[in-house]
Amino acid sequence: MIHFIVINATFPMVYRRSEQVEAHLAQNRARILAAARRLVSEGGWQEGQVASVAAAAGLATGTVYRYFSSKAELFAEVLAIVSQREVTVIAEIINGDGSPTERLQCAVRTFVKRAMRNRRLAFALIAEPCDREIDEARLVWRFAIGQEIVGIIEEGQRSGEFRSGLRANVAAAIIVGGFMEALVGPLSPLSPHLDTESPVAAGLADEIAVICCASVCTAHPTTHI
Repeated sequence: MIHFIVINATFPMVYRRSEQVEAHLAQNRARILAAARRLVSEGGWQEGQVASVAAAAGLATGTVYRYFSSKAELFAEVLAIVSQREVTVIAEIINGDGSPTERLQCAVRTFVKRAMRNRRLAFALIAEPCDREIDEARLVWRFAIGQEIVGIIEEGQRSGEFRSGLRANVAAAIIVGGFMEALVGPLSPLSPHLDTESPVAAGLADEIAVICCASVCTAHPTTHI
């Protein structure tokens, strides 16, 4: 007699990846992102071709496309990762010790100095022409920085250090736009290299910070080093 085994089709077997497979996939993704960031740091968005990223990561081009559907998606994630670190640094300063004026100046000064330490990457993040997906990630980043600055402006308005008649979100947008625009020239690949440890670089960071604070302060701010 032949016996038939009936499999209930309503309960399909679920394939679960092993921890080893998950770790391998995560490692490949991290290698791709690290390689992409390195290429952008060396030559900007236009140097970041998928084939170049794959070669730098030691993977096949097709493997990169298994993780990212397009070049724009890959580099939008690179921008998101790098920019989140900058938001975190600014947030730590904003929520730290000192008066609102001191913290706002310190946040701007720190951003400028960090940008000048990796000029090519910072220029790509701030100003270099890019695909729409990357530009959208850039706008999200600028908004996130602006939200941190909104908080310190509102605090300064409550303490009387900052002008009460200003809308905090508008003032924050102007400040973010100001220090990023001020960096375009110094960061440009066409500009002469500026030693990040030189007095000129330090002076530039201080000057940008003071000018940004001057737009919101009730009195002319002084530089806090």
